[in-house]
Amino acid sequence: MANIRKRPDGRWRARYRDAHGAEHARHFSRRVDAQAWLDTVTTAVQTGMYVDPAKAKITVGEWTKRWQAGQAHLKPSTCERYAGIVREHIGPRWSQVMLLDVSHADVQAWITQLSGRRSPATLRKIHRVFSLILKLAVQDGRLARNPTDAINLPRVVGKEHRYLTHDQVDALANACATPPPDRSKHGPKPENWNAQYRLVVLFLAYTGCRWGEMAALRVGRMDFLRRRARVNESVTIVRGVLTWGPPKGHERREVPIPPFLVDELAAHVAGKSPDDLVFTGTKGGPLRAQVFQRAVLTQAAAAIGLDGLHPHELRHTAASLAIASGADVKVVQQMLGHKSATMTLDLYGHLFDDRLDEVAAAMDAARTSAQDHADYLRTEGQLIKLPRSLK
Repeated sequence: MANIRKRPDGRWRARYRDAHGAEHARHFSRRVDAQAWLDTVTTAVQTGMYVDPAKAKITVGEWTKRWQAGQAHLKPSTCERYAGIVREHIGPRWSQVMLLDVSHADVQAWITQLSGRRSPATLRKIHRVFSLILKLAVQDGRLARNPTDAINLPRVVGKEHRYLTHDQVDALANACATPPPDRSKHGPKPENWNAQYRLVVLFLAYTGCRWGEMAALRVGRMDFLRRRARVNESVTIVRGVLTWGPPKGHERREVPIPPFLVDELAAHVAGKSPDDLVFTGTKGGPLRAQVFQRAVLTQAAAAIGLDGLHPHELRHTAASLAIASGADVKVVQQMLGHKSATMTLDLYGHLFDDRLDEVAAAMDAARTSAQDHADYLRTEGQLIKLPRSLK
């Protein structure tokens, strides 16, 4: 029910009742404006886009708390990353703004302002979190549409990855097995400096595991007969606390162990129980990436001319070595634990280009074989008629 009436003061009062019987009204100086508002409401109701304005009278800060409370399905590290974005970027700008006052133009202006101080990749993460917060408001019937949709975002220029060769991997592994002369006082003691660090490098470079997956790997998940390691768990540091959970994307998988590593790994875990960690820190806990980087990797990498090497570059190396060995994109996807082959191609598709000559050579060989077969079937220039059963 809706109507328009003229008030004693000359203004026009437009009102309607929603599906719950609640009355909503607005006042206008002109009747045509009042009618336009009612028409807009009527259209929204008919198209299913109507929302109760009262439901949007909640601040973004309060709504964000409700959104965060519903993120129990995410890994602790992801929740903490989202919380950091809310604290540092979304909260200072939007926490006191009502949901109904968040406009597309204001979001675009905010992103544009941040672009001068944040990298394109960071901006996309900030936008994604804000979009997820307001998406829930749309799903809850508090907003008709998401103001963060179709925002112009800066293009992310992908960083050029560094891929190590087999010789470089071996040199790095051997360098990590020897304590540097200027060892940090916070690093492992000489008596704890053993072949484990060599195996860490080789394992990462030939299985494609993430650091957290390698650090959480337990002896019982190593199948040396099948040459497989089951990646069921990951460990990361969240606010200084080791936090255990499923692998990234909750994608449990198996990774191949090259035959040359099987015997060394078997000897390394000999005498350990199935629940023991394969690789451990000096005090028996999980290896920490920052400790390994500071005490072992940085100086070992510099010694062989690989300055600034990060452990994650060994994962990129595993992908490149697998592709160079002839693995197709689906195999690489499975090994790395990517959700789709598209993601694998986005990251490493350029490495497959190097095999185009192989495809061309194979097609050329197939064509030549087909022509040779056809020539074989010809006798004195006339094609031999084949029986129907052979056609």
